[in-house]
Parts: sequence; C-alpha cells; structure tokens
Amino acid sequence: MSRRIRYRTLPVVGLTFAALSGAPAFAQERGGGTEQAAQAANDTADEASTGDIIVTARRRDERLLDTPVAITAFTGAQLEKQGAIDITEVAQSTPNVTLEPSRGTNSTLTAFIRGVGQQDPVPGFEAGIGVYLDDVYLNRPQAAVLDIYDVERIEVLRGPQGTLYGRNTIGGAIKYVTKRLPDHVEVKLRATYGSYDQADGVISASTPIGDLFKVGIAGARLSRGGFGDNLNLGIDNYNKDIWAGRGTIEFESPDQGLFVRLTGDYTHDKSNARNGHALFPGMISGDPVLDNVYDTTAGLNNPREDVKAGGLSMTAEAHLTDTLTLKSISAWRKDTSYTPIDFDSRPVVDVDVPAVYRNEQTSQEFQLLYDSDRLHGIFGYYYLGATAQTSFDVLLGLTGDLIGLPGLNGYTSGDVRTETSSFYGDFTYDLTDQLSLSLGGRYTWDERKSHILKQNKVGGTSPEFGGTAMVIQTLTDFRGRAMFRRFTPRASVSFKPAPDHLLYASYSEGFKGGGFDPRGDASKTPDFNGDGAVSPSEVYDFLSFAPESVDTYEIGWKAALFGRRVTFAVDGFWSNYKDVQIPGSVGADSDGDGVNDTFVGVTSNAGKATIKGLEFEGNAVLAEDFAGLGSTINLAATAGYIDAKYDRFIDAFGDDVADQRAFQNTPKWTLSGTLGAHIPVGDGAVDASTSVSYRSLTHQFEVPIPWLDQPGYALWDANLRYSFADDRYSIGLHAKNILNKRYITSGYNYLAPDGAGGYTSTLGLEGVATAFYGNPRQVFVTLGAKF
Repeated sequence: MSRRIRYRTLPVVGLTFAALSGAPAFAQERGGGTEQAAQAANDTADEASTGDIIVTARRRDERLLDTPVAITAFTGAQLEKQGAIDITEVAQSTPNVTLEPSRGTNSTLTAFIRGVGQQDPVPGFEAGIGVYLDDVYLNRPQAAVLDIYDVERIEVLRGPQGTLYGRNTIGGAIKYVTKRLPDHVEVKLRATYGSYDQADGVISASTPIGDLFKVGIAGARLSRGGFGDNLNLGIDNYNKDIWAGRGTIEFESPDQGLFVRLTGDYTHDKSNARNGHALFPGMISGDPVLDNVYDTTAGLNNPREDVKAGGLSMTAEAHLTDTLTLKSISAWRKDTSYTPIDFDSRPVVDVDVPAVYRNEQTSQEFQLLYDSDRLHGIFGYYYLGATAQTSFDVLLGLTGDLIGLPGLNGYTSGDVRTETSSFYGDFTYDLTDQLSLSLGGRYTWDERKSHILKQNKVGGTSPEFGGTAMVIQTLTDFRGRAMFRRFTPRASVSFKPAPDHLLYASYSEGFKGGGFDPRGDASKTPDFNGDGAVSPSEVYDFLSFAPESVDTYEIGWKAALFGRRVTFAVDGFWSNYKDVQIPGSVGADSDGDGVNDTFVGVTSNAGKATIKGLEFEGNAVLAEDFAGLGSTINLAATAGYIDAKYDRFIDAFGDDVADQRAFQNTPKWTLSGTLGAHIPVGDGAVDASTSVSYRSLTHQFEVPIPWLDQPGYALWDANLRYSFADDRYSIGLHAKNILNKRYITSGYNYLAPDGAGGYTSTLGLEGVATAFYGNPRQVFVTLGAKF
C-alpha cells in the first residue's frame, strides 16, 4: 500500500530507506510533533518502495526523485535508533565529507566537504563549511560539535551554497534542525549507560498554552570517563562532561497565517583538555612513547578546559498572500572557550599553549518566498556582525633555558571584526512539465578589521592566564582593514524523460573572503621592493590574504527501478579551486641567534587546484513481508570518490611545489554499506542494523607526513532496538567501532628532516609529533519513554 507523507526539508539527493538502515532519511519540518516524526520514520520503508516521498526541497511540494540539488538528510528518529552521539557521526555515511573534533578539544568542529574546509579554528578565517543551528549561521567553529538531543534532522549540503539562504559558504553546509513543539502535552525521557562509564540523560517537555501558544524545554546531561588517562596530572583524557539546555516558545495565529518561534540554548562543556599521543620519544627528556594511544603525560592544565556557548533566536513567518510568504530570522550568539593545549604532550614546558577564544555575533535575515503554478523562488537579505578574539601563550621553557631567557613565552593576540551583508535569490521556472530552468545569484560585501599583537615575554604564563610574565619585545602591533565584494551566480537545468527518472546539470560559484592571519609576525615581512626598508604597505600585504573561489560544474541522474524497489542517485562534479588560502604555522627566530624562539602564522593564496569526483547514494528493498512476518529488509550504500590535486602551489621560496602537496582531510574514497531490518514482534517491533564505513588514506596537512597521515581503515557498527506498542517505550543496544580500530583524526607536527636521515625540531626542543585518535570501541544501552 502506498502512502503519501509530506516532508519539509531542503534539496535532497540522498535516497531514503528503512528507518533503521543507518543511512539518511527525512522527516517533517513543521507541525510534525513526536508521533508524526516517528510515524514518518517507520513508514520510510513503504515510501522507498513506491518513490512517492514528498519534499518541499525548492520551497514547494515535489517528489524526492524530482529534486535536482545535492543534500543528504538524517532524521532525529533515525539518529536516535543508530545511537548517534554527536554531529560528526553523520560523516560516516555521507559521501566526500569529513567531520571531526579539532585538535586538542571535544567541542570545536573541523569540517571538510569535497576537499574544501578549515582545520585551524583561529579567527581571521571564514569557515569553508557553514554550520547552521535552526537556520542561524555559526560564525566560528568553537562549540560547533553539536550533541544530538531533541533534534528533528541534520542535513549535509555538498558544494557551494548561498543562493537559497543564509551566509555564503564555499564548500557546503551542515544544518542542525531542532524539533518543533507538538500540539499536545508531551514528556520524553532518554537514558544511556555504557563503556567508559558513559551516562547520558535527556529530558524534554512541552505543552500548549491556550490555542495560540506552546512552550517547551529540553535538557541534557552528557558524561563519560576518559578513553585514557593523563598519567602526569592524574585526570581522565578524552572524557566528557557537558550540561546543555534549550527553551522554546511558539505562536501560531488561528488562520495559520503567522508563525513565530523564540528559542534560547546554552551549553557548558567542562570536559578535561583532550591531549594527544606523542609519536616519538622526547629528544631531550627521552620520555618513551606510551603503549595506550589515549594516554598522555601532558603537563599543562592552566587554564582549565571550560567552554560556554549559547544564544537566542527568533523566527517569524507570515503568509502574505496565496503566493507570497515573508520570513525573518534574527539571532544573537556568544561563546567563550578556555583551553590548555600541550603540543608536545609531555610533562616538560615545551610548546605549551594556554589559550582562550571569545566569539560573539548578531545576524538578521529576511526571505521573501514566491510560489505559483510554474514560477517558484526566493529572494533574501542577510546581515552578520561578529567579533572573534583569541589570545594564547606559546611557552618555550626548554628553549628559554637554552638561550638564557627563563620562562620564554611567545604571546599572540588576534582580534577580528567581521561585518557582512548580502542579497541573494534563486528562482525556478517550469518551461514544460518535463523541463525546468533555475537561476540564482548572490552579491556579498565582506568587511574585515583586525588587530594583531605579538610579543616575546619572560617569566612564564601571561597575566591573562594567571601568570606574571613580562614583555621584553613587541614584534607586531598591527591594525588592518579590508573589504571584499563578489557576485556569485548559480544555474541549473533539469529534465524528466520519464516519471521516475531525473537528469540535471548545474553550475555554481562559491566565494570565501580574505583577511589577516591573527598569528602573523610583522617583523618577518620581506623587503618586497628591495629599497632597503619595510614599508607599512609591505607589512599589510605580508599579513593579509586574498579571497578564494570555487567554480563547480555538476551533473546527476536519479531514478527508481523495478517497481521502485531500487532507488539511487549518482552525480559527478568538477571544481576549479582558485587562490586557495593555505594557512600554516612555523617556528621562527626573532633575534637572529639561530634558535626558533617564537611561533608565527603564515597564510598565503599559494594554491590553484582541480577537484573532480563522483557520489552515489542508493537503496534496495530486499524483502517485504519476509517469511510472512511483515518484516522489511533493506540494503543501503553510499560511495564517494574524489580526485583533488594542486595545479599550482607556491612555497615560501617562490617555488611551485604542487607535485609535493596533498589535500588535507580529503580521502580519495569514502564508502558505507548498511543492512537493516524491521521485524514486528508482539505489539511492538525490533529494528536491527549493521553498517561498515571505509575511508582511504587521509593526509592531515598539505605536506604528506608519514607518521601522522592515516592509512585506509574501516569501522563496523551495529544497533538493535525494541520499541513497545505506540513506540511509548524503547530499549536499544548499540556498538560502535566493534573491532576497536585505532585511527588518527588530526595532529600537530613541528619536525623536519635534518638531511642526515633523522629529524630536527622546528619549534621547541623535545620534538612535536602528536596524534589525536578517533573513539575506541563503545557499547551502550539506551532506554526511552514518552508520555
């Protein structure tokens, strides 16, 4: 039997399948409530076999198979049944996507899509991948590893974005969408207990107030012991200690012509600093390599790791006429992250970095949506005002002792102010019932103001971190301002040769503004014009970097075959990546004595690259009413292939070293396969799934580093869940990384070949080669109830 379910989501390329298959699915955006969302998830198997899933991908109702734009979506019910812990897990079954916690932290996000992204979270750089929380763009990656609770869906958009909504992003976007409040009183509870003393509790409650208002609250306590220990400080390493909450008020007029939603959220992460694994013995101390990759002997614990993040938002939607809708999205957000980063991960004070990140932003967006028989589209305005400030010491105790400067400290402070405005639009006209044309464009103004302060100090930690260090030399006190303007178009054409087949082709441009490296050192500015003096304009040019851009061409084919029991989407893309921003950092000698006594950021537009790739997402309904039990068995698969190569890469000496460079966090192959079953048992049902995901060789930096680069590896997960009648109660058993694979996700490196078959340290004396690892095997039980 075919059912028609109406979903509200953004453009979807991913194909759906049974709710527990472990791959993307789709859910309602408005007015759904828990019962409707659960029903939608359970009905997915029926809809996959008929192909009649309805989406509002381009702000109108249309079948999934008719939607020619790339996005993969995961429903909250789907993620809950998978036992998904945080937003990074969706990358395992999304082609050509990397999501992971940044080095030395649990809560800062590193995101790459189709070879484009940002690894270092310092201010001054726009993110290559936009992260949205309920349509609010998060300007900085701090506190962006969002834990999964009270979520309706997570969406991953691949390729340049900007003509449909929000901030322009050059590589893609990730949207975290929380649940709308139901029309009835509801209370939900979820508890988790598992390996490493994982103990999570989530509670949400909501109620209507009269006929016009609804209120809801949700809270989460997320905790886990460490995967390893800090053997020096006697504390857990890789642990979790988070409190989070969200409150919502919704208003809807009796005629449903006006909808307003107010939301406030707050997260406090008190987890210990996540310290890495030293890959070589200490060059001075001789400290050995530890047996357990999750253990550490890091000595820095000042300041204590402490992350506070929160914000307020208001969304208002008014239906002006039968064809016009006006939407407003207003938001304010603020976060502060104190973190001790011990680069060498050893007890000695050698490249120890006390740091703090402070971010605040205000944004406003207006959208005017039009929907008629043949013309459909959106016109919008977006504004963002943001401040991002970071301060950090680079404590070089061993180096200071060597050169007679006890407690040597290379201090850096970067303050970046961003103000951006843009107009955007995207319209689709149906030329015939089979042929459609879409045109869109965006004009963006980005203004960047920066203040960079670099100083050498002695006496240890700066007063900002509780110390008494004194300034002995100011290397940089620079103020800069830059404005960047760009028009970025988009065009696509789609053709339906048959009802269950769609062919499409598109062209889009992405743009990311330039700025100033907040770690840059003006004292290292070359005399570009050779006049014997370094001018202010030369300092400006040395510390600044220009915008980068991507031109992407894409073709795709989506189809349903064999009575719609097999559905798939395949696309190919080609991108011309120009003026690629290459951020990096090196040790530097500030006084010419031959010893690197400070830390310098070096960013340039050194690169030009070509990125080509293929993406596949598909589903096969293997059995319906299997063995007469009403069971459904599904097989889902995803595959991503990417060939990303630098055509030009100019190094610090002016040489083109493109043949010696690689794309970071961009494996050539990303694969996943999931077998899922839904089996009615008594008044309830058993849902079971097992999945395997694979990622090929992954480089951590543009320069291949054998001891940090992660060879190809596979992860195996499994889930088993029983839901009682009406899904009121549930119990689940989940296993992650069953084979306990050890794999590197990121790292630090300040080693270089010494020309004699060994290595020399380029910053500090112990030698920094430190790796961070993905989670080990975890097994946990979840209990759920709703009333």
